Amino acid sequence: METELLVKKAKQGDKDALVELIMQQNQGYYKLAYAFLSNKEDALDAVEDMIVILYEKIHQLKKVDAFHFWSKTILANCCKRRLRNRNKIILYDSLEEEPYESNYKQREDHLLLETVLGQLHEKHQEVIRLRYFLDLDYEAISRILKIPLGTVKSRLSTGLKKLKESLGGEG
Repeated sequence: METELLVKKAKQGDKDALVELIMQQNQGYYKLAYAFLSNKEDALDAVEDMIVILYEKIHQLKKVDAFHFWSKTILANCCKRRLRNRNKIILYDSLEEEPYESNYKQREDHLLLETVLGQLHEKHQEVIRLRYFLDLDYEAISRILKIPLGTVKSRLSTGLKKLKESLGGEG
């Protein structure tokens, strides 16, 4: 009930209400953005983009109780835009230095997974990231990506099949 009141206030121009709404889900927003972008700075930038869009378009929200799904959809679109515009060059100076031995196997597995995921079509990547990195259910993914539930399941099935083939079969 408190969320609905905050949304109504935000729609009337109350900036503090909008900030409070965003702060209710700030970790969820960051996790969603990071699942898409796999980079702390890019994830924070995407969240920042989302906040600006929310501020400019909060008055367009039709269903007060749908604020969080609406905002996550905007964030997903911000992330997709960043992915399309992302510069593929990684500057050596921007890489964080960590001890070589620390978590070597885990980092190697993560790198392999990111490499193989990167070979999948974007539509398969995003459903896999949302389902398995953020543990979102099919319906939430459907709402965020604005696609039918059956399409979510189909993309997930196809993406996992291709992922398994790329990784060499079972497991």
